[in-house]
This record gives sequence, structure tokens and C-alpha cells, in this order.
Amino acid sequence: MTTKTRELVKSGINTAALVTQTPILDEGDVESKRQEILDYFHDTFTLYESLFECLADDDAFYARANPLRHPLIFYYGHTAVFFINKLNVANLIDHRIDPHIESTLAVGVDEMSWDDLNEKNYDWPTPARVKAYRDQTRAIVDTYIRECDFSLPIDWNSPMWIILMGIEHERIHLETTAVLIRELPLERVVSHPVWSNICQESAVPPTNELLAVEGGQVEMGKSKSNPVYGWDLEYGYASETVKDFRASKFLVSNQEFLQFVEAGGYENSDFWTTEGWSWAEFRRAEHPVFWIKEGDDYKYRSMLEVIDMPWDWPAEINFLEAKAFCNWKAEVTGKVIRMPTEAEWYKLREVIDTDQPYWESAPGNINLEHEMSPCPVNRHEFDNGLFDVIGNVWQWTETPIDGYDGFEVHPSYDDFSTPTFDGNHNLFKGGCWISTGNYAIKDARYAFRRHFFQYSGLRYVEAEPLPELEVSVYETDQMVSNYIEFHYGNENLGLPNFPVTCIEEVAKRLGERSTQRALDIGCATARSSFELAKIFDHVDAVDLSVRLIEPPANLQRTGRQRYVCVEEGELTLFNEIQLDDYEGYKDVKDKIAFMQGDACNLVEKFNDYDLVFAGNLIDRLYDPVMFLESIKSRIRPGGLLVLVSPYTWSEEHTPRDKWLGGFKAATGESFTAIEGIEKVLGPEFKMVGDPVDVPFALRETRRKFQYGVSELTAWEKSV
Repeated sequence: MTTKTRELVKSGINTAALVTQTPILDEGDVESKRQEILDYFHDTFTLYESLFECLADDDAFYARANPLRHPLIFYYGHTAVFFINKLNVANLIDHRIDPHIESTLAVGVDEMSWDDLNEKNYDWPTPARVKAYRDQTRAIVDTYIRECDFSLPIDWNSPMWIILMGIEHERIHLETTAVLIRELPLERVVSHPVWSNICQESAVPPTNELLAVEGGQVEMGKSKSNPVYGWDLEYGYASETVKDFRASKFLVSNQEFLQFVEAGGYENSDFWTTEGWSWAEFRRAEHPVFWIKEGDDYKYRSMLEVIDMPWDWPAEINFLEAKAFCNWKAEVTGKVIRMPTEAEWYKLREVIDTDQPYWESAPGNINLEHEMSPCPVNRHEFDNGLFDVIGNVWQWTETPIDGYDGFEVHPSYDDFSTPTFDGNHNLFKGGCWISTGNYAIKDARYAFRRHFFQYSGLRYVEAEPLPELEVSVYETDQMVSNYIEFHYGNENLGLPNFPVTCIEEVAKRLGERSTQRALDIGCATARSSFELAKIFDHVDAVDLSVRLIEPPANLQRTGRQRYVCVEEGELTLFNEIQLDDYEGYKDVKDKIAFMQGDACNLVEKFNDYDLVFAGNLIDRLYDPVMFLESIKSRIRPGGLLVLVSPYTWSEEHTPRDKWLGGFKAATGESFTAIEGIEKVLGPEFKMVGDPVDVPFALRETRRKFQYGVSELTAWEKSV
């Protein structure tokens, strides 16, 4: 939009002027693209500010629209702060405007829980101060766009990508802020020449029905060469086979949802998940939040007014309500009724052969190309016979958000996606009437907590029951993450990988010995177990800590594991390991059995091994002698016991009288661990080869490592 258009936005003369399209980043020339992005920035900045013109007075900026969200003054300044903070993070500018605003209005967007009501005290700035800050930000970003050096195509390493990140971030908040304004008391808002232009059409709601949808293979994700801006979780690859299913012709209307309400849906816990029922009780919910009950009738709260209930408009509900409705529908119909998965939604979307950057006009109620509200569910029909495949309101899915294979965090925004990879955020697709920019493209992947209110509704499907969906959650336990990094991460301080080096030494000592069964005792995160599986027919991987076993077991099961490493202070690094990254692991993974066990008190089934490997274990046991005595009988004649240890004896782990060595004997002579091991193993075992030093560096932070040198010894059991 031009200056003229921005004037139209302010005056409300022509709502068609609100229409914008996401820039295509691999076409044209640098200067025309520079102007396009400059216009896109100003259009976005102005449009966002116009939303706050809907507030009745300054006091409305501080009213808590939602007790779990910041007041609107936060969101008024937050999007501008984002530009300045990200430009600084990316080292594209070296100055700030207002450090107080830039810290106060930076974080706290996503509430932690529906029942987490703890609130800190904030020294909120005045609206005038925030507006002045926004004006300064506009000038700085304008100058940067005009002067920055970039080339085409623009990719996520381009300096212009940070500008696009700021623009698309503000377009996200255009939508979420509109919801918060909608939650304000009516006296806190005023009519607006643009945002009050809601749909005026409402009639008898259509009767919903299920239409057949042919299944097939669905390919999801996109490459870094995609010519449209994307958030990190859009990139990568996923493939899924979708079976034939049936989908509701219409989004669930207010009228159809009323059936659930009148059937006592909000009073019967049987229809709700445990999380959903807890939320419903907490909120004392009796109907959707934007319904207002007046006697025996209902009114409807739009963003800026209360109107007669438009029964043929889509019901606007959170995921928990949508799930309860589906469960109720399933009971009523005797069919398997649920929400679609992400892949099933993509099957519905195949009917549309265009996307927001390319279409001449929106095929549905999306991108601000129609009214400033939802509209009847039977207005926008698509070629597959379904209505509102995209637009009107978002469509909740059964899919918890997660990254595709190959997911990579953008270095300038490392906490955009990963905090939602917790199994508590569900994906919705399709966009809504106010979805613009990246929000409105096919590949958009957004997820909110299941209790969150957005312009979101429901299309249900009749399909096969879903297996329990698994989400690859990031491991945030620092100790566990450190071990994952130690076993599978980068080589540190120029030292080779410790578990790999140890198993290479084991292989040298095997000779012609049997390689049927191995025990990796004290396996921790089990890199050594995978290496042993390349040699042995079967490996039992045992550790006392379930926390340590879970990541390699997940790696075995899903092919990947995510974890968070501390970089510096509160700064973290999000990592992902995949089986495919390690030669041969995918081929041998099923040879490993992960189990919990006490090395000093193993159950009887852990027996009959050709090799027992104990890596950095014995100096962490409460009774090393007990371990050695018991392990002797679990090794076949001719088999090996391999011990690796730095011998860091400590009473924290091992009582002083249980140490194998590291003390003065009664004779006054020094007594070492090797001597202690020899004493316990006795004549049944003899050392094979010489002891070998294996150095290691356990990462704690980017600049701090725990350095040590372990001694590896191999002991053969006599025939």
C-alpha cells in the first residue's frame, strides 16, 4: 500500500485497500524488491496501529482483557521492540531507542497455563511514550530498508530476512491482538471506520453432512529455496499416507454447536479430556466465550459490538471445546468423529491450486479481502464440495505441533517454535478472516495452547481412530542434555568422541571371540550401545537412571532426539540428533534393548554375555566390589569385561570403605584402582593388552568443559 492507501486505512473509506500479499523473494530486481518490502513494512505498521484506535481511552490499554495475558499496552509496543531487538541480535544495527521499553515489552507473549495466575508487577509506559517509540522504530526500519545491502533471492541468511521477520511477526500480532480487544468489556472499545465493517449477512444455518475424501500420500514441509518468507518450523520434510475419510461439508456453525450446549455438553465430563474438563471447571464454562446469554437467547460478541446471534456463522471455540464436541458427536452418531490431522487437512487443501502470494483474489474469507469478521459457513464453496477449506476461522487439528525432519532453528529467533514443541500446543490450519501475510499461506504452521481463544473453529471428520500421537519434546534437563551432547554432539577441545573411541579399543581386543551378546552397563545416553550393536548380535543397554535411558530409546523409536544445551547464562542452544546422521545406526537399532537396572544388583536375566562394557561407571557405584563380584558370573568363558574409568573416587558416590583404590593401604603403600580390580577379579580374569588412556571433554557451557582422562582395561574370563 502507498501513502494514499494508508490514508484510506485511517479513514476507512475503502477496506479493499487493506489487501496485501506476502513478497515473493526470488523475482524482480533489487531496487523494486526494496520498494515492495518498504511498502509492505509501512502497510503492516500502519494497519497494526489502526487496531489500537479501537480502544476507548488510555485506560483501556491497561485493562486485562485476559487474566493470562499482558494488557494491551504490552502488545502496542511489543512488535516495534521486536524490530529493534532482532536488528541488534543480528548485528545489523548497533543502537537502541529506549532500553526500558525494550526490556519491559520484549517477552511474555505466550501464557504458561490456563490456571497460572501469577503476575509480576510491571512499570508500564504510557501510550504516548509507546507511540513515540513506534514512530522512532518506523524511522529506523525505514532507513535500514532503504540503505541495506542485499541481493536476490532473499533467504534466511539475508539481512532483509530480519526485516521480513519483524513484519510477519507484527502480522501475527494483528490477529492475536484483535482477539484480546474482543475480550475487553464493551465500554473499553469504540466503533472504527475499518474494523467495524463486519458481515451483515445471517440466515438459516445449513444442515451439515459428511463428504467422502480420497486419501493418498501427503508430502509436507518446504525447502530453504521456497520463494516466500517462512518460520523455522515450516522447513524440513514429512511424508504421511492418509487413508480415505469423510469430512464435514461445513465448519461447525453456532447452530450446530448449540446442539452440544443444549445436550448438556458443558456439564458432562465424559465428553472432555482430563485437561479439558479441568479447564471447563476452572472457567465455569457453559457455552463458547464469545456467546452472551440473555434469558433463553444468546447474543454474539464481535470485536467491537454485541449483535444478534448469527447462527450460521462458525462457532469460535478452543481446542478443548472442539474435542469435547467431537466426542459428543461420536456418541450421538455411533461413528468415530474427531478433528482432522495436519496431513488430512492437506488432503482437503489440494483442491486449491494457488496460494496467497499468487492469487488475484482470495478464494475464501481470508487476508482481509472480505468483511472484518467471520461470515456464514455456506458462503465460500470449493470444487471438492466443501466450504471454507481456507479462511473464515482457523480449523483445529489433532496434531500437536512439532518440527519436521530437518528442522533447524533460525539463529535470530531461537525461541519462536521450540517452546511450543511440548505436546501442549496443537496445530490449526486454514487461516481466518484476519489472517494476512505468512498466516495466510498454505505452509503456515501455527499452534496455540489448547485453551487459547483465537478466531478458531472446527471441521470434523469421520476417520479411523488415531494412535496416541507422540511429540519429540526437547530434553531440557541439563545433566541429561550434557550427556546427549557428550555422546552424540560435536567433538570438543580437539578430542575424538569418547564412546566411539572406547568401542574402537574394544574391537581391537575382541579378536576371534564370539560376538553374540553384549551388556552395556551404565550406558547413560548409550552412544556406546549403538556402536556395540554394529559388532554384536544383541546389546542390553542398562542404566540406573530412566532419565538417561529415555533419550536413546526415543532415538531408537523415532529416529531423532532433541535437546537443549546451555550456551551462556540463560542463553540456550536447541539441537537435534537423527539416527541417519550416524553411519550404520539405523540398521542396528533393533539389536538394542534399553532397560533400567542397578549395576550392583542386576536381575538374573542379565546373563550369558560375550562382553560386558562399563564406561565411566565403577567410580560412580555405591559398591564397586559388589558389582565386580556379581558381574563375573554373567560373562561367558573367554568373554571380556571392559572397564573404563577416570577413578575419581568420591564419598559423594561411593563410601570411603568401598573404594577400589586411591588410598594408602595398611602397609603404608599406595593402593590403586587397578590393583583393587585385580584383587577382586582374581585368577578368573587376566588383562588383555595394555591399559589405554582415553581423554574426554564433557561440555557444560559453550566455554566450559569438564576435562578428564579415563583408563580403559580389558579383562578376559578364563575358559
